[in-house]
Amino acid sequence: MWCGRWPGDDVVATALEIVELTDRNWPALEDLFGPNGAVAGCWCTWFWQTNRELYANGSAGNRKLLHERVCTGVPVGLLAMSGQTAVGWVSVAPRPSYPGLDRSKITRSADPDEDVADVWSVTCFYVRAGRRRKGIAGELLSAAVAFAARHGAVAVEGYPKITEGVRRSAGELYHGTLTAFLAAGFQVVEQRSPTRALVRLPLAG
Repeated sequence: MWCGRWPGDDVVATALEIVELTDRNWPALEDLFGPNGAVAGCWCTWFWQTNRELYANGSAGNRKLLHERVCTGVPVGLLAMSGQTAVGWVSVAPRPSYPGLDRSKITRSADPDEDVADVWSVTCFYVRAGRRRKGIAGELLSAAVAFAARHGAVAVEGYPKITEGVRRSAGELYHGTLTAFLAAGFQVVEQRSPTRALVRLPLAG
């Protein structure tokens, strides 16, 4: 279990089961994301497609894209389950499965010549309203690292927000916070902007 604190947490989440998203538990994700598809109908597909494709697809198209990928059986992300209810989500998968990462100066690879086939990326978090600031995102981050390691990752990357003690809205923190990633053992590769960093956690071979 992740032992750090998510900024603003005052209660550590308990009795959570963190599981891979599959077609079988897909309805739990639909319930978690709700009619808005998490944020503005994105359905956590932002880094899989161009901005034009994302907006052209709309919420229904992005939902279909995510579900189709889940049905192929490739890694997509993890759900935090409280009983039969999903209370949190983290998107974690091999970096090459997110072509959008290399189109952004914030998230593109630090070394364009590096073989990133076995590098995994943690791109997004989403926690159910009413369950935020209770440590769920921290547990998801820990589980994402373990999940990537079990699938042969040599390193895990993140692209968190630099908050420096400033309280942010949940909508601003979907990439996670630098404080939380550092507490989980990640190291800063490069600060990409005044508010964003590229971080990485090497994994033992």
